[in-house]
Amino acid sequence: MKRFYYLLSIVISLTACSAKTDRPFLIGDEYREKVQQQFGERKRLAQHRAKQLFSVFDHPLTTEQREALEFLYAYMPLSDLADYDGDFFLKQVNAAFRARDYFAWGKTVPEDIFRHFVLVYRVNNENQDTARLVFFNELKDRVKGLSMADAALEVNHWCHEKVTYRGTDVRTSAPLALMRTGWGRCGEESTFTVTAMRAVGIPARQCYTPRWVHTDDNHAWVEVWVDGQWHYLGACEPEPELDMAWFTAPAKRAMMVHTNVFGLYDGPEEKNIETSLYSKINLLPHYAATRILSVKVVDSTGKPVEDAKVQYKVYNYAELYPVADGQTGTDGTASVITGLGDLIVWASRGNKYGYEKAAAGNNSVTVALNRKAGAAYDETCELVPPVEQKIKQASAGKQAQNARRLAQEDSIRNAYMATFANEEQATALAKEIDEDSREVWKYLQRAQGNWREIETFVRQNAGNPYLWPFIASLTEKDARDTPAEYLADYLDRKRTAELTSDKTFTKEFLAAYVLSPRIGREPIRPWRSFFRTALHDAEDTRFTASGAVSYVKENIRPADGENYYNCPLSPQGVAELKLADKYSRNIFFVALCRAAGLPARIEQATDKPQYFEDGTWKDAVFETTGPEQTAKGKVVIDNSADNAVKPQYSTHFTLARFSNGDFVTLDYEEDPALKNFPCTLTLDTGYYRLMTGSRAHDGSVTVHTDYFTLAANRQQKLTVTLPKVSGKMQVMGIVDMNTVLSMTDGSHRTLKEISNGKGVMLCFIDPGKEPSKHVLQDLPALQNEFEQWGGGVLWMTPSDKMAGKFDLSVFAELPKQSACAVDNKRTLLKGVSHTLQLDFTENFPLTLFLSDNGGILFFSEGYRIGIGERIIKTIRENQE
Repeated sequence: MKRFYYLLSIVISLTACSAKTDRPFLIGDEYREKVQQQFGERKRLAQHRAKQLFSVFDHPLTTEQREALEFLYAYMPLSDLADYDGDFFLKQVNAAFRARDYFAWGKTVPEDIFRHFVLVYRVNNENQDTARLVFFNELKDRVKGLSMADAALEVNHWCHEKVTYRGTDVRTSAPLALMRTGWGRCGEESTFTVTAMRAVGIPARQCYTPRWVHTDDNHAWVEVWVDGQWHYLGACEPEPELDMAWFTAPAKRAMMVHTNVFGLYDGPEEKNIETSLYSKINLLPHYAATRILSVKVVDSTGKPVEDAKVQYKVYNYAELYPVADGQTGTDGTASVITGLGDLIVWASRGNKYGYEKAAAGNNSVTVALNRKAGAAYDETCELVPPVEQKIKQASAGKQAQNARRLAQEDSIRNAYMATFANEEQATALAKEIDEDSREVWKYLQRAQGNWREIETFVRQNAGNPYLWPFIASLTEKDARDTPAEYLADYLDRKRTAELTSDKTFTKEFLAAYVLSPRIGREPIRPWRSFFRTALHDAEDTRFTASGAVSYVKENIRPADGENYYNCPLSPQGVAELKLADKYSRNIFFVALCRAAGLPARIEQATDKPQYFEDGTWKDAVFETTGPEQTAKGKVVIDNSADNAVKPQYSTHFTLARFSNGDFVTLDYEEDPALKNFPCTLTLDTGYYRLMTGSRAHDGSVTVHTDYFTLAANRQQKLTVTLPKVSGKMQVMGIVDMNTVLSMTDGSHRTLKEISNGKGVMLCFIDPGKEPSKHVLQDLPALQNEFEQWGGGVLWMTPSDKMAGKFDLSVFAELPKQSACAVDNKRTLLKGVSHTLQLDFTENFPLTLFLSDNGGILFFSEGYRIGIGERIIKTIRENQE
């Protein structure tokens, strides 16, 4: 009898286990039906990669696994259908379920929250990897047994051990590549942190303010779902508590904070965008005071316009940038929840458009589509951001404890980064392979934690005359996150000789436009050998650029709305899937040409695909609608003698060309042609806008725009004149210039001595935090201006922020007169705060310009880009 009951208990246990493991994942018949219908549509869309993607369903799967996979496939962007396979997605599903079952909080997460904010493997436009699996193993013992809130804080401390902030380019590295490097920009830090949170079953999402309004730039951070509520934190920037970060104050001045939600979502937030694949939800009410702005769009006769596109724009980086989009209904109206600052509401339908300023005090605005492309005029307006507000801070004890942890975590990360290649190793390698030691060191240093891969690649290609031009064609990030085996696909000696047989081109030109895998913003993958096998006959010399255009038209179907995360597809993925968004299609065309030995590129300013033929770059045209754009004109841009600073593109001015009811900014930010004046640009003919702007100390901006038409074979002269901001300078307070400072080199100096009779730029910083690092990275662009001025540049760190010795040398090309001091017990900071009537606590940096007699002529509290320029303006105005 005992044996009978024992066997019965086993049967019951197995039955219960089977029922548990075979439970459904998609709750509700109606929701399951919608997902499965969308899954069927995605299967048809991705039919050319059916084996790679869907053979995973031939494996033994539980109902839960199957439905979770169906959910992911139903809504994943085109890039993921093109570049990954079913086994990869099954591993992601299994990892999510393992985390849910391992941690106590997994049982408390609602099904819909888990589905959208734990299961989903993608955070933004990052390259995918197996980070979730790695992070779980590193974190599971560290956070198990903690409360959900404490676990979220602890995960962020772990993230800080691995990654810190440093600015870099717009391509987003995969989380494991970022961990290998040890640093990244905020978009990468937040992608990394969301991945880590989801790896341990904590629902998380990446939040963006698409553009600040009180300063140039944007920012990304993380929200975590803890015990029934969403809370925010700074990614890789741990604080003692949730809902506490350096960006709390700036976020209260934001006009939009949003996040993308994968799949069919029915949460409580306002949806700025809702499609069959994803939603973009509005999170601004979590952070700032808001208003509902209602918009009515009418035609020239006053009748409502249905299906008009409505964009809510803010001034940032010298352009009007849309922080949210909408569409009018049958009554011609649309609305958005936004902040208490000024916006430009831009409406269009086809080529008809209009715009109006929606001031902070207005909750409604009417926009008439009465503007005409081609009209020459200019206008000036002032845009005012929401007012600055004070925020709460953690207790002094918690801050001190947190600072000690941050210092320890910095030491862990720094110890790892100390294992990167050094100059001695580079010199030894150069000697061994008989290569230039300067080149070897430059690129091993650039590779950071990926230096072993670059070392391997250099060894394999030592003696190749195209080695260094090829590596130079890569971005710095490419060196940090590309495996040697991927690079090897592009520089094998036999194929290199074939592709570079035309000796009319320089090595640098051939390396950049024929050999290089770097085309646009896509992750590097080994597509050249694939093309050679699948698309090109190695002996076929008849393949031409026009043939490549025809091939793309005939074989690659456009599918713009399907790739909503905007992560470019790899060229091989495009070839296999046989469809692509326009940008990925353009990359594919360039790769196709390069694989055949034809020079090709994506033109930076316009993102147009081009090929080099008959000594000139020619546009590759795929769309057959409308006439081909071939006519050109010239624009000559000069600098006004009245400008206090030398204007910079994307900082002080931009050019934009009219297309489909809006102006599209040309990307000349890094173009050397615009570094000096006068400069000349050859542009497509059309209707253009020159926009210039100047910010005031309170974050408001005065914007001037000039509209003009560029005719064929004509020259248009433009002068960049920075508009004057309203109001005059005034002394805001007095600082005792005889104050004695404790310098970090052990000496003592007074502010008067540092000023050199000309004044002081004084900046109170928290060297471990991103806002202070921004200022330190911003100033080198004005190194010459500060050195010519000759006054003092002082970086002052409160003693409670001195986690270790602060080393200015890591910030390249600061003005040579830069000096560092320690503010013991915040004595000087407290005095300055009292003089300015500031309730200052932790909103670093606090930047001031002091005249030689101690008058405060400028101050800036908190996160603002371009502080150096404002100081230079103040200096020059003070000299007049």
